[in-house]
Amino acid sequence: MPAPLSHIETSQDLPPSADVVVIGGGIIGVFAAYYLTLRGLSVTLVEKGRIGAEQSSRNWGWCRQQNRDARELPIATKSLDLWERFGAESGESTGFSRCGLLYLSNDETELEGWARWRDFARTAGVTTHMLDSTEAKQRGVATGRAWKGGVFSPTDGTADPANAAPAVARAILRRGGTVHEMCAARGLETEGGRVSAVVTERGAIRTRVAILAGGAWSSSFCHQAGIRLPLASIRSSILSVSGNAKGLPDALHTSAVSITKRSDGGYTLAISGRGRIDPTAQQLRFAPQFLPMFLRRWRSLLPGGLEGARSGHETLRRWRLDGPTPMERVRILDPAPDQSTIELTHRRALELLPALRDTKITAAWAGYIDSTPDGVPVIGEVSRFPGLILAAGFSGHGFGIGPGAGHLIADILTGAVPIVDPRPYRPDRFTGLSVGKVSDF
Repeated sequence: MPAPLSHIETSQDLPPSADVVVIGGGIIGVFAAYYLTLRGLSVTLVEKGRIGAEQSSRNWGWCRQQNRDARELPIATKSLDLWERFGAESGESTGFSRCGLLYLSNDETELEGWARWRDFARTAGVTTHMLDSTEAKQRGVATGRAWKGGVFSPTDGTADPANAAPAVARAILRRGGTVHEMCAARGLETEGGRVSAVVTERGAIRTRVAILAGGAWSSSFCHQAGIRLPLASIRSSILSVSGNAKGLPDALHTSAVSITKRSDGGYTLAISGRGRIDPTAQQLRFAPQFLPMFLRRWRSLLPGGLEGARSGHETLRRWRLDGPTPMERVRILDPAPDQSTIELTHRRALELLPALRDTKITAAWAGYIDSTPDGVPVIGEVSRFPGLILAAGFSGHGFGIGPGAGHLIADILTGAVPIVDPRPYRPDRFTGLSVGKVSDF
């Protein structure tokens, strides 16, 4: 079933032209469009289905610095500030709160890893507290268990996946941008070797810049333009329970199960890292690059079924610009949740937190997490295709760093000093394509 998601009223008439066209209405696309409208550009965002309906509403909602890769930590830190600032400057609520994230463990190796990250984080000005056994037991009192230790990251927090992307889309509309649901982008037109238009199912929009923020669809879209973007999608399954549990932390991670308080008072339950790999033509194409990552995660990544092939988001087929595409046949990726994972997650949660035993399952859903071989996103222009900006492969981290990614994209396009160093995200590290400079506005 679909994850909970709020509805918005979007623009009706497609403009004939725009300074920038954003392809994809997930958290990355809406924040990129929002920051570009703040800089006075005319921006049109097209979404084949509904705003935020895929992975942006199907995640935990965590906005964290804790345990981030060194390449992502700067953008994670900036994003926390931007989550707060967005609410103040837009008047919209994303449900963001610096509630703090709690990690508990009885594994010495895991605790040692967290301690090493704490030492690294200090060099970046990030506060994180290692907990000894007494402190861990106190903070984890809801479990009724003893713990060897843990971590509490007080400046991290959560936002509401059901409302965040729609809230940003409403802010775009108030700033003069246009947002179009049920309007799939079929491909790109070029003149003189650079982007000249985005072709949609409702017609072409003239533009010199297109931002591809298509999530799990991004690689197959790039394939239409002859661009090799290695992505692999992992099907992740989670569930929510009703809100009559008391005394639980807002956000808790353990190796067995993780929980997050929802805006409706209920909780989201998930097992970190667990997922299914649904074989597709694209998965086979990029298998050599992903094999090291899959081997490292062999305990948590399980073989999947035909969900991915049926969905069509990882096709290697070329489609026509004057006819329906796979994105119009599948407006919203809504794969079936893995029932064994749902049952295991629920069972583990009830064992860990007795207060959940009086709750009921209210929903269960799955989503496709688009991942890169190194787990770090691709953000930047492809020089052999001037005017095309890639923003994909966020590897399950996109929701939390969405504001920072959107701000960075706006910086790159307008020639502003980038909010963070963009080099770790350059597209050419996988594609063999060099990064170019976008025309200044």
